[in-house]
Amino acid sequence: MNSSSKSGADTAPLSIGIILRLSVVFIVLCGILYPLVCTGVAQALMPGRAGGSLIQNSQGQIVGSELIGQAFTDPAYFHGRISSIDYKAEASGSNNYAPSNPELLKRTEQSIQDWVKNNPDVPVSRLPIDLITNSGSGLDPHISPQSAEAQVPRVSKLTGLSSAQLEKLVADHTQGRDWGLFGEPRVNVLELNLALDGLLHK
Repeated sequence: MNSSSKSGADTAPLSIGIILRLSVVFIVLCGILYPLVCTGVAQALMPGRAGGSLIQNSQGQIVGSELIGQAFTDPAYFHGRISSIDYKAEASGSNNYAPSNPELLKRTEQSIQDWVKNNPDVPVSRLPIDLITNSGSGLDPHISPQSAEAQVPRVSKLTGLSSAQLEKLVADHTQGRDWGLFGEPRVNVLELNLALDGLLHK
């Protein structure tokens, strides 16, 4: 009885010691070394993406990220998709409304009315669906090429640039499918508007 009790008392501290040492080892490996190695490799191989894919204007000032959309309200600029979270990256997500949801129907009807008011030269039948729908994250920085082209008449009228100039601008900033296979052709709205500024301030 005494021998058994003594054996149990001897092994208990040993087990706790092993657990503590293993915890320290894994904290160092997984909590310090692994993140440092991953960060170092990312900074060496793809520094732009590792740093947040930041976009600079012609003065070298950081104006945003190519991964997160921005709200452009000036009608002289190209507009992006609707964001129910105002493109706040810390609150990624959107309302998961069913097609019959009254709030969704109300918002969609308002978006269509705004389109008719601000784009009288483009009928609703040519209004691309992505301009009146929210993306899953609420942060989508892209629109379809068709959505950019549909805004050309309005932007042309307000900026004085010709439709041909703006259509070329859209074509120059249209990105194809990734690896030629994945995703859809798209236009980054922030990059497009920066290029638009460049034309206006030549």
